[in-house]
Order: sequence, then C-alpha cells, then structure tokens
Amino acid sequence: MRNKLTKELAVCGFNAAAALANIHPEQIKRLFLRQDRLKHFTMACKFLAEQKRPYKICDDDELERLCKSPRHQGVVAMIQEPEVEPLKPEELDEWARQKQFGLILDSVGNDNNLGAIIRSAAFFGATWVILSERDKEARLTTSAYRVAEGGMEYVRIRKVRNMAAFVTEAATKLLVLGAHHWARLRLHDLSTLTEPPYRGFAVVVGNEETGLSNEVSEACSYLVRIPGSGQIESLNVAQAATLFLHEISSLA
Repeated sequence: MRNKLTKELAVCGFNAAAALANIHPEQIKRLFLRQDRLKHFTMACKFLAEQKRPYKICDDDELERLCKSPRHQGVVAMIQEPEVEPLKPEELDEWARQKQFGLILDSVGNDNNLGAIIRSAAFFGATWVILSERDKEARLTTSAYRVAEGGMEYVRIRKVRNMAAFVTEAATKLLVLGAHHWARLRLHDLSTLTEPPYRGFAVVVGNEETGLSNEVSEACSYLVRIPGSGQIESLNVAQAATLFLHEISSLA
C-alpha cells in the first residue's frame, strides 16, 4: 500500500519486515507492530528511538488499515516509496568479474510474480534482478515485498530502457540463458555450456502469456527449456525462474 501524501510504502509480513529491520533499519520511517512481535524488533525500536522516529504497539485492525491487507502478520514498517535505479555500466562488469548470477525479467508484468522471483533469487544466492522500464506492472509494491519474504534486502534490483540491447551486451560478458518452452536444449544440459569465456550467468524469463520477445530471444546466448510431461505447456514464470536458479546455483 502506497501513501501518496507522505510518499511512503508499507512493508508488511513478518519475514519481510524482520529482514528490513535487521539489514536496513535506516530505511524505516515509522514502525507499527503487535505486542507479541515487539521482542523480535527490539533493536529496530531502539534504533528508531535514537533517530527520533516513531514506533507504536497496535492491534490487528489498525495494522490492517495501515497496509490495506489482513496479511500483515503483526507488523507494518513504513519506508520511503522505493525507486528502481537505472543500471550503471560498471555494474554489469562487476557481476561478470565476480562470477555472480542473476535474472533478467522481460516484461514479467506482475508484482506478485516479481516478489516470488526475488524470494527465489535471494534463496539461491542470485545477487541481481533486471527490470524493463516499460514494464509498468512488475513494481516494488507492498505485495511484492510481502511475497519476497525478506528477499528484497539481499538482491540488487535495476532497470534498463532497452531490454534487447541490454541482453545483447550482457551476452558478451555472461552466459545468458533464455527460458523458452520450445527450445532444443534442456535444463539439465547446462553443465555442457559452462566453458570460458563466460564468467557469470543470467537467466531471462518472459511474460506469462507471450513469453520472451523475439528481439530478446535472439540476443540470448542459448535458449533452454524445462522438460515436462507435455500435459501443460509451461510453468508459472516464478516457478520457471526458481528451477533455473536451482540448476545454476550448482554450477556457479
């Protein structure tokens, strides 16, 4: 939930709020929590008091009003409405040099999917996620933070203006794998694709309905599919991203 007057975003859900409080307490402008959650946020409350920022013990009804959801799990943190920063040229070089891996989202188009993808990225140790400036649906919302279960604090999220151009450049420095359900290569073939000069990995996943755009598909190093029974054509984009991340985490 966004507060347009104060330009704040509500972060709710225990894991999301706890990760925020433990890693980036300086981002919290106000904190609201149920009495039974206080013991888990003692250090955050102490920090807020030192910074002369308010925290308040609330009941469930007030917490629900603050975040516009019954899924608050006893805590709501208000932060400055986040903005996704544009990718800096040197960041791609850093990721390649450090052999990091991440995800490129080609018009994924849903903030819940974004949250689920970021949760998986953090779980498997991916350090970055790239969004398209044109994707108006995959946003850093209250829902995305809650679904990410704290993953937002561990993953660098950046945006690019031209996705196909970025994927083309990334493929000169990373092994860029496009998830495509008609690809010849299968997920377990990845172990055969890890030869130099690639120094890191990127997985590109596309829109739920249309998949990868033609321009982005053509720019990938390889297109790879997840083999299944054939009864269902494809997986949810977050599920597909998770399977790719699991496979890559064993290779990276």
